[in-house]
Amino acid sequence: MQNVNIWSEEFGAETDTPILLIMGSMSQGILWPDEFVGRLTAGGRRVIRYDHRDTGMSGTVDFEAEPYTWDDIKNDVYRVMDNHGLESAHLVCHSAGGLLGQFVAVERPERVRSLTVIGSSPLGGGEGLVIMRALLGQPQPEGSLPEPAPEFVAFYRTLMAAPPPADRRARIDGMIAEQRLLHGTGLPFDEDAARRLQERIYDRARDLSAVANHRLAAMAKPDFEPVGVLHQVKAPTLVIEGSHEPVKPGHSAIIAEQIPGARLMIVAGMGHTLPPEAHEELAAAILAHTAG
Repeated sequence: MQNVNIWSEEFGAETDTPILLIMGSMSQGILWPDEFVGRLTAGGRRVIRYDHRDTGMSGTVDFEAEPYTWDDIKNDVYRVMDNHGLESAHLVCHSAGGLLGQFVAVERPERVRSLTVIGSSPLGGGEGLVIMRALLGQPQPEGSLPEPAPEFVAFYRTLMAAPPPADRRARIDGMIAEQRLLHGTGLPFDEDAARRLQERIYDRARDLSAVANHRLAAMAKPDFEPVGVLHQVKAPTLVIEGSHEPVKPGHSAIIAEQIPGARLMIVAGMGHTLPPEAHEELAAAILAHTAG
């Protein structure tokens, strides 16, 4: 077991109902917006967010010397819970964090009081392969998950062919462009707020380039996701997708179909980020889902 330091922080009273926020691949915990976290805390929840290994203020790994897989990233969920003294918690997960949450709900059901997945894909669906085939222009086998939007494919094809950014300003400009794409087209995009967020992400990272290790971890064990197990999820499950989801369009309905009793919620205008316009609706739904 690698002893990688994981940065986390918590809000609310220790006696409040615990929610663990699990962010997506290559993403810092602060992408759970402060205002959204505040709404959950005001609703009587003890909220914990954390930086995955190789992101933000968590420890970075020399991948060549100490390779790891997404099993290790998943097991960090248990480490965070243990370090905060939680035998169980409500898991609220975004994007690839949703894969982790689904996996934990199958593997250790006693630790998951409820599950909420936002902008995610079904565990075992091979979403990473779908995106890679789309970027390479390869055909998708019959039964594959829906492809990302054309503008997503075009953006990352261009990015893959571009030289690395020359300096901090160029890097942050690129991060803002990526956030604009993920935001989708359903709501106005606040570029000033995006710049403040991306500057914060840049400045608090121990090593911004280390996030690429998450891709290496995926390649190290491509069959990380168990297949055909979502019927085993016992936790009450809420599945949320934005109406303008550019990365995983329609994936949430597939998750909801495969998990017994799961509820599907579509948020008007939302893309693959958590915009201010959606905070009230998202927080209200999660507070209701985690009550009792």
